[in-house]
Amino acid sequence: MESFRFRITEEMEDERIDKCVSMLIDSLSRSFIQKMIKEERVLVNEKPVKGSYRVKTDDEVAFELPESVEPDIEPENIPLDILYEDKDVIVINKPKGMVVHPAAGHYSGTLVNALMYHCGNELSGINGVMRPGIVHRIDMDTTGSIIVCKNDKAHNCIAEQLKVHSINRRYHAICYGVLKEDEGVINKPVGRHPTDRKKMAVNEKNGKHAVTHYRVLQRFQNYTYIECVLETGRTHQIRVHMASIGHPLVGDEVYSNRKCPFSLQGQTLHAKILGFQHPVTGEYIEVDAPLPEYFEHLLQVL
Repeated sequence: MESFRFRITEEMEDERIDKCVSMLIDSLSRSFIQKMIKEERVLVNEKPVKGSYRVKTDDEVAFELPESVEPDIEPENIPLDILYEDKDVIVINKPKGMVVHPAAGHYSGTLVNALMYHCGNELSGINGVMRPGIVHRIDMDTTGSIIVCKNDKAHNCIAEQLKVHSINRRYHAICYGVLKEDEGVINKPVGRHPTDRKKMAVNEKNGKHAVTHYRVLQRFQNYTYIECVLETGRTHQIRVHMASIGHPLVGDEVYSNRKCPFSLQGQTLHAKILGFQHPVTGEYIEVDAPLPEYFEHLLQVL
């Protein structure tokens, strides 16, 4: 168990205890520190304090980091639909209902479990033991292309491409209602929902810059088949943006309050095209994930 003990200097006088600890130990997140304070693990002058406590010069702050217990993630022989693979990267066509990496309540049956079986120990370690190889993710009920890195060099390169938005990501979706314009751009900041922390929302105050380009592929009686191109990659971006203009995705139970007349498992959203610069050769590689059967069937029905 790792212990910390330090004395508050004059420059830190009157800072909140959580901010003070996060400034001194930048490897700990502010939310983790606040959790430790709530659990009375952080002592000031040998006594637990509240999160609102403001430190004073010569206060002695002490705490022990609880030992992190991470479950063993086991390789599982789950078939993978591989769109591209070499010694540096692998691109998977993820099926509906599959979680990308283990988390509370999902320690098996994830893409990571399947990758560990397929790739052995050839996965980048930057994101830790729970997310080996994972450099980006798509929602559990979103299907399609996801790139996984087999070494840290590839991971850093793909992460940089994601950061500067140079990766070509085109999604296909079916939304409620008939879009009048053939194409459009939604430029609205996306962040946590102000009252429901499990949801994202257009958040002018605390959201991050988010841009989605869309174009109509086909119009039906009460629905529209569209392609969305991500300029940024915020959590649930397409789902939040389309709902914000009154055209939520069909089957989306989180961002739409419409009753879906079809038997679906979550939103109708598919990561169809993924184009990137190879992290070693520099060659442009593009994969096209075929639409899943349920999606094709729904298009036929419409």
